[in-house]
Amino acid sequence: MRNWLPLQTYHSTRRIARTGMLRASPPVVLAAGFFLLILTGTVLLSLPVSTRVPVSLLSAFFMATSAVTVTGLAVIEPAYAFTRFGQVVLITLVQLGGLGFVTFAVVSAITLGKKMSLQHQALALEAFNQTSVSKLRQTAFSVMKISLGIEAVAILILMLWWWRDYPLATAAYRAFFHGIAAFNNAGFSLFPGSLRQFVADPVTILVITSLIILGGIGFSVLSDVSHKKRWRTLLPYTKVILIGTLLLNLIGFFSIWLLESSNPATLGELSYPGQALAAWMQSVTTRTAGYSTIDITQQHDSTTLIMILFMFIGGGSLSTASGIKIGTFIVLLAAVYSYIFHRKEVVLLKRSISPDIVQKSLALVLVWIALAFVGVLLMTTFEKAPFVSILFEVVSALSTTGLTRNLTPDLSAPSQLLLTLLMFAGRLGPLTLVYSLATQKRSRIRYPETDFQVG
Repeated sequence: MRNWLPLQTYHSTRRIARTGMLRASPPVVLAAGFFLLILTGTVLLSLPVSTRVPVSLLSAFFMATSAVTVTGLAVIEPAYAFTRFGQVVLITLVQLGGLGFVTFAVVSAITLGKKMSLQHQALALEAFNQTSVSKLRQTAFSVMKISLGIEAVAILILMLWWWRDYPLATAAYRAFFHGIAAFNNAGFSLFPGSLRQFVADPVTILVITSLIILGGIGFSVLSDVSHKKRWRTLLPYTKVILIGTLLLNLIGFFSIWLLESSNPATLGELSYPGQALAAWMQSVTTRTAGYSTIDITQQHDSTTLIMILFMFIGGGSLSTASGIKIGTFIVLLAAVYSYIFHRKEVVLLKRSISPDIVQKSLALVLVWIALAFVGVLLMTTFEKAPFVSILFEVVSALSTTGLTRNLTPDLSAPSQLLLTLLMFAGRLGPLTLVYSLATQKRSRIRYPETDFQVG
């Protein structure tokens, strides 16, 4: 036994020398792939052809990370700091980060008729959050077709609508940029003040919010709905996510409208239709999209707290949104309900949820909260800013939302690096990040149970 580790190291070294490959777990490969994409984006965004004004390497790195992680936080304004080439690079990083480089790799391999190795299959399963290899082909192509189809329709509508106020070429380019950004839940904008000039524009608001919802609801849900088309035949997970998304958006809509309707700095000066559109936009965009049509620095603390909660929850699994995910939140609510009413099983829509899923959900929430706590703690030492703004910034980065209370452009270098780490962790998922750092090992030892007081 004493010579086991050197022997394993020897065989691993021989295998690397023979095959030229290092065996790594799927989460590690995913993390490495995203990081490589970020580095590539950093180089491209720092080129003279990409910038109108001098952009530091740190700023380029921050913007590339924000794009690949589909966050939308910006230390510089993309419309003014980047040339057309730089803006195209930025939105390309958003598309690659949103759909995932693995999606493109799997589709390319299938198109070329190549068989996937077991290692590549494991990587794709990790990226798509699937358990069956047989579903990879269907999932990969569904992701591509659904995403590009939705984006194309939205871009066409926005282009025709904005053509009233801008030349056709300008309207087409801005529609292209915002259509991709909104569907991928990245809050980058080429308009001053995000989308505030469209606060009472029903077409723009409804198209953008529809893109945000469709992109954040999850590709597995969209695929299930597109194939089955009837409510009773949908998977229980699909039904739960659809119901949860609707309820969360409506709760946020009415809460924001009620709390801000008398605030002259946000909704108070708008007409009733304008207030409804603004409240709807802020409710939907808080679920990790990052656009705003009102000045969120002027809203009440109660509204800010609700937005932080919504950023914390996020969107659906296998989507362009982050946060702990709607499914995680609903599973934990069902677990609490079962415990309070002394039910042995956690049940959703007459389906029991396995203890492993409940434990995974609980672990995800605790890891997410721990990352947020450390992030807030560190940033309070780096910045002289109101605590609410710092908390909002950290949660926005970790949930890859992209909203800010005007704090991002003035952040110090340590805070910028901290936010890049949080955005990276939020996009990959806290559990994936932990798995990447420490592979789980199952112990064969079983210990006797004991009573333990909690609560």
